[in-house]
Amino acid sequence: MKLGIVGLPNVGKSTLFNALTSTQNAQAANYPFCTIEPNSGIVPVPDARLDKLAELWETDKKTPAIVEFRDIAGLVKGASQGAGLGNKFLGHIRECEAIVHVVRCFDDDNIVHVVEDVNKPVGVDPIRDIDAIDLELILSDLEVVQNRAGRQAKAAKTGNKAAAAEAEWLQQLAAHLESGKPARSFEFPEEDSVPAVLREIGLLSAKPVIYACNMSEDDLMDGFASNQYYPLVQQRAKEEGALALPICAKAEEDIAGYSAEEKLAFLSEMGITTTGLDNLIKASYELLGLISFLTDGKKECRAWTIRKGTKAPQAAGKIHSDFERGFIRASVIGWKDLEAADFDYAAVKAKGQQRTEGKEYVVQDGDVIEFLFNV
Repeated sequence: MKLGIVGLPNVGKSTLFNALTSTQNAQAANYPFCTIEPNSGIVPVPDARLDKLAELWETDKKTPAIVEFRDIAGLVKGASQGAGLGNKFLGHIRECEAIVHVVRCFDDDNIVHVVEDVNKPVGVDPIRDIDAIDLELILSDLEVVQNRAGRQAKAAKTGNKAAAAEAEWLQQLAAHLESGKPARSFEFPEEDSVPAVLREIGLLSAKPVIYACNMSEDDLMDGFASNQYYPLVQQRAKEEGALALPICAKAEEDIAGYSAEEKLAFLSEMGITTTGLDNLIKASYELLGLISFLTDGKKECRAWTIRKGTKAPQAAGKIHSDFERGFIRASVIGWKDLEAADFDYAAVKAKGQQRTEGKEYVVQDGDVIEFLFNV
């Protein structure tokens, strides 16, 4: 699963990426378009449940769920018409399932802020900046939708009813985009063919979004309470069903190389329990509609990634195709039941809380599962 980190130049995208991956693979510099090719980083999803199982079993191997982040070069106003680095990077966004939109929410005269012209720095205005990026995604989508709608309208003239139906809703979508609204706020028809069309055309403005509100280290020190820009982004996110999270990318990058003990000490000093990065990674995972089930043992404790609503046989298939093909049943312990029993497996079994589930069981987040199969 890939998430693209996007935003205007110099808002902190590469700094955030460096912190996420605990590397310096993305060159963070104070000039536009310093990121020329998208950098990719595989990031483990923090999961205290997996940590606890690994501790209980003194396991030989702990394998977390993962998310891939891609650091995509800064867009500017006019990118959909080729400005800046243009459509090349809109294409990189198209390859991602969701977007982490880094929004500058700090003032610093030493860091230029660019929206349209790299030679004309402007002041900080997060809503204007969000609008600038959204508009480029919408304009790019509009061209794609209009082209396909035109082709389907021609096909409809030959009596193709399916093409006529598709052309109709595509034209409605084009009107929606022309009004400046993203595709994610459009009510798509509930037709079997629609998902396949959407996968094919890959609408940028239909992708779910997290606004990563990049703030200063002073803002971090006071718990982000005094930042004047964050409430504006929160309201924008609420209006469009997106998420807004506060983060100080520079501080996160500075502590990325700390040991676990040093990070705990830093968090304690700040009066917080989790890093902004942990919150962002978890939110990104959930944004994609993903959950984890767990397998445990001395050899390995592992978190397996599935989509919400996945049934037991398909979850088993994540481990091995034979598990799904020869699925018989699943032995399941709910995480809350295990936690309530103070992680005493014998007590859980004695209470009848280790359940036997069949093919129709929908796996829940945090389920500890052992599969029985035969091939």
